[in-house]
Amino acid sequence: MDEYLEQNRKLWNELTPYHERSEFYDMAGFKAGRCTLDATELEEVGDVKGKSLLHLMCHFGMDTLSWARLGARATGVDFSDESIKTAQRLSEETGIKADFICTDIYALPEVLKGEFDIVFTSCGVLCWLPDLPRWAEIIARFLKPGGFFYINDGHPFSHVFTDSKESTELEVYYSYFYDPEPMKFKFEGDYADPDAVVKNLSYEWNHSMGDIINSLIQSGLRIEFMHEFPVLFFKWFPFMKQRPDGMWHLEGDKIPLTFSLKATKPEL
Repeated sequence: MDEYLEQNRKLWNELTPYHERSEFYDMAGFKAGRCTLDATELEEVGDVKGKSLLHLMCHFGMDTLSWARLGARATGVDFSDESIKTAQRLSEETGIKADFICTDIYALPEVLKGEFDIVFTSCGVLCWLPDLPRWAEIIARFLKPGGFFYINDGHPFSHVFTDSKESTELEVYYSYFYDPEPMKFKFEGDYADPDAVVKNLSYEWNHSMGDIINSLIQSGLRIEFMHEFPVLFFKWFPFMKQRPDGMWHLEGDKIPLTFSLKATKPEL
């Protein structure tokens, strides 16, 4: 597993400069005041003013800093040193205070102490995790009693379909169920920059909705809600259409493409 995670770290170090320059991430707009959090996240997480917030797998920190703009005492964590360097630079350039830590999520207890009111993660994170029960344990470890975990991510059901550029309809290709042996992909461009020339491979894992929910329950958290949505933040399949709000969907909105979930750590 360490070998796969190290290869993925190299991949994200390679992708970070492309993402910084991309129209998709619109870093100039963020510096000018744009909030990078979507309406669902803002509504379901709620008021964060004065609360401590731990953002797991934060990439280069625009969501972390957006929470800080809204009043959270935010800490972002990512395993890509290039991403964390960019996040720290963004914090300095914008004057938005936040802490950033470069570490593999599984090693986080070795470098970070304390507990948080909120643990947050979103948008394309679960596929990079080889060990979901350990992930859930770390979330529970860093939550204060009464605090909550929130995730907004791609729906596991949508991950069974091929995203080949030649596909014209949904075609089941990948297993819905977890396999400890990762899937290996060679990038042809990137979701943020179709012209990106990417040398490193990616290693990814599918996790069922049952695995996600049960991992959190087994870590001692209580599920408050799980919502499903027929939209996605990027163009996953070539035949998707973009809505006026910038989200992508499939004609008819018949299958879930994203989900959100909130889980609370019980009071002592």
